[in-house]
Amino acid sequence: MAATPAVTAPNAGIGYPVGGKGIQPQVTDIGREAQAFHDNWLLVLCAVISLFVLGLLGYTMVRYRRAANPTPSRNSHNTLIEVIWTLVPVLILVAIAIPSMRLLKHQYTPPKADLTVKVIGNQWYWTYQYPDNGGFEIVSNMLKEKGDVAAGQRFRTDADGPPMLAVDERLVIPAGKVVKFIVTSNDVIHSFAVPAFWTKMDGNPGKLNETWVKVDRPGVYFGQCSELCGARHGYMPVAVEVVPPAQYAAWVASKGGTMPGARPAAAPDSTGSSPVTAAATPATAQPEANAAPDTAATRPATTNQAATAQN
Repeated sequence: MAATPAVTAPNAGIGYPVGGKGIQPQVTDIGREAQAFHDNWLLVLCAVISLFVLGLLGYTMVRYRRAANPTPSRNSHNTLIEVIWTLVPVLILVAIAIPSMRLLKHQYTPPKADLTVKVIGNQWYWTYQYPDNGGFEIVSNMLKEKGDVAAGQRFRTDADGPPMLAVDERLVIPAGKVVKFIVTSNDVIHSFAVPAFWTKMDGNPGKLNETWVKVDRPGVYFGQCSELCGARHGYMPVAVEVVPPAQYAAWVASKGGTMPGARPAAAPDSTGSSPVTAAATPATAQPEANAAPDTAATRPATTNQAATAQN
């Protein structure tokens, strides 16, 4: 199937790295929950622990230096300190585990899917299949720069996306719908990852893994294969275009697919050339108007009748 040039330009700073620090802006509920857990809890906890350890280290260096403490203590055990340094790490782990388990529960108990897309990793490109839309398939390859292609061939433009991330065929999904990705591979282990969705799922040969997203904001979002899969591992990007449902239906039709519930055009009736159809056959069979009446005069003579005639 011929590649369709991109028509939706990426949003600046959304859906792809722009050289900043921290996590990319998240566009899914799971991503926002995970980002809040990371920024508002894990980083704060790490900073508090680091400052505490740094302060304790500084106090120890000053208080127990040789000039201030010429005679070192010979004590090797302190029950209170040992209880504290056992309980405090346990409490810290519990404080991390509770929101972690809540996040994992939300991530791995998805709502009912509105659309299923099969993602297949290959060396080194992606294949996307749409079983809910007639089973059509698209193949996605990275777009090369203008100086790397022959005259007349398609090359990357700013409307396609950043260098090394733009593709000739985007994975298109509808906005506001729950999309289930079934991820697998045809050769080696690949990894389907889109950071703005908080999505990363390995594709293993002979195995089907599942993940899901629900993106309410239309736009273009980029990712990459995140598993070392061979010599051209760095040249198989992921580009997902999220569009309104009406635009998605039009895109499906342009690819020769169908929307769920829509019926394809009816094929010609295979019995259309037969004289026997439901419309032509009445409930009670009637003799044809021009048929001769069934009488003894018109029926062939039987053997007995022929013998009587001879006598």
